[in-house]
Amino acid sequence: MTKQLYSFNPDYVVPPGETLLETIESLEMTQAELAERTGLTTKHINGIVKGKAAITPKTALQFERVLGVPASFWNSLESNYREKLAELEERKQLESEILWLRKLPLKVLLSRGWIKKSKDNIEQVKEALNFFGCASVESWTEVWQKVLHSSEVAYRKSATFESEVGAVAAWLRQGEVLGQDIKCKPYNASEFRKALRKIRSLTKEDPDVFVPKMTELCANAGVCVVFVPEIPKCRVNGATRWLNPSKALIQLSLRYKTDDHLWFTFFHEAGHILLHGKKEYFLEVANNTSDQEEEADQFASDFLIPPIQYNEFVKSRLTKQRVSAFADKLGIAPGIIVGRLQHDGHLSYKFFNDMKVRLDWSE
Repeated sequence: MTKQLYSFNPDYVVPPGETLLETIESLEMTQAELAERTGLTTKHINGIVKGKAAITPKTALQFERVLGVPASFWNSLESNYREKLAELEERKQLESEILWLRKLPLKVLLSRGWIKKSKDNIEQVKEALNFFGCASVESWTEVWQKVLHSSEVAYRKSATFESEVGAVAAWLRQGEVLGQDIKCKPYNASEFRKALRKIRSLTKEDPDVFVPKMTELCANAGVCVVFVPEIPKCRVNGATRWLNPSKALIQLSLRYKTDDHLWFTFFHEAGHILLHGKKEYFLEVANNTSDQEEEADQFASDFLIPPIQYNEFVKSRLTKQRVSAFADKLGIAPGIIVGRLQHDGHLSYKFFNDMKVRLDWSE
């Protein structure tokens, strides 16, 4: 013989009025008599019996005196009934919203352990909503559509944007989750600028050195920095937003996988924090050319490579030796110089790429 375990999850709920009816019948008491003894109307008692009226704490005390059954029993019975009723109503609602899961990068969320695998689609919807911190699919749609459509996101006008919302929202949400766990001092612009000057010198270090140091330096200035791997169809390499008025968040994806892109993106996001408002989301994607994005670009360019020195340098013949010497003089990674030269058209994208450091996620 084999032993099987069955999970019983009824799709109905028994109102506490049925227990009340059994109780008064065992006492050979009518609903009219109970009404008279409690001071309630017969209609009210009948409403409780049929589940149309609730047992309030006051009614529970009245039942305790008349029936000899503790008020806590009736309160618990009513509470459990209402809770189960809400669960059934929610399950019915979620059943109509299962298709929402198709908008999400569900395989990625599951494989990375951001949400748990559930026994059925309705439970999977619940898990996904828990991850996003939203009570319903409707509220998820309102929150994330509002965020993404109000952001300076170039591709929000594209025909494929709707299918990308789930991926972008998932990537951003994971950043929020990680950022909320980072303890930060209240934001201080002066301290953040000091931190950026120290972080600039960390561009020559390996990730196992610069990641914890830059995270600590920024946290002490009120900015949490998180690294979240890119999600397919997300196409965002960086993002900036404020978790609250005294705590900013910089989120990086390593989408382009070289140190010049990483550092330019980081200082670009830092520019948003220092130069722009606290109520906006900034998502870095290709062809994003708003005024604020251009200001952040300029901030990153000038902070990493002072313009006067850069303009003098590009007048000379470009060799790897000169690039290395210039990088040493500035105290930054040579890959940053190469990336800038390529971007500005002073150097072909085919040249000097071996001076960049490739970055990737460890398994």
